[in-house]
Amino acid sequence: MSYQLLRAARLHRTRAASYLAEIGIHPGQETVLLSLADNDGQSMTALSVALGVKPPTITKMIARMGTQGLLTRSTAEQDKRSFTVTLTDLGREKATSLKKLWKRLEKEAMSGLEERDRKRFSKLLGQVSTNLAAPEA
Repeated sequence: MSYQLLRAARLHRTRAASYLAEIGIHPGQETVLLSLADNDGQSMTALSVALGVKPPTITKMIARMGTQGLLTRSTAEQDKRSFTVTLTDLGREKATSLKKLWKRLEKEAMSGLEERDRKRFSKLLGQVSTNLAAPEA
């Protein structure tokens, strides 16, 4: 089962990277775009926590995405040492495209499965993720 899970994850990641390239997004950036699309104007610290990445990683991602014109970074009003990240119009457009792309990828990945099996599979994957995220016993 671990082999099948690993194989499916690799194939999914490869297909996702191909689709992301179609809209000019690099792997990893989709999580930032989707997080900001759901809650725009987050601090870099909040983004780091929400995405489960270290602050230096989010700093590099934000810098690159800012250069691409996807988002802006501004000093927070409450704390001048903190920065707030906001999507640009282009970033919002990419986030919209990304949501459509994700639906397309999910449809491809789940083709041939009945709706009840899709729901069950999603629930089971969630449990596997929870199990693996827990500290080792």
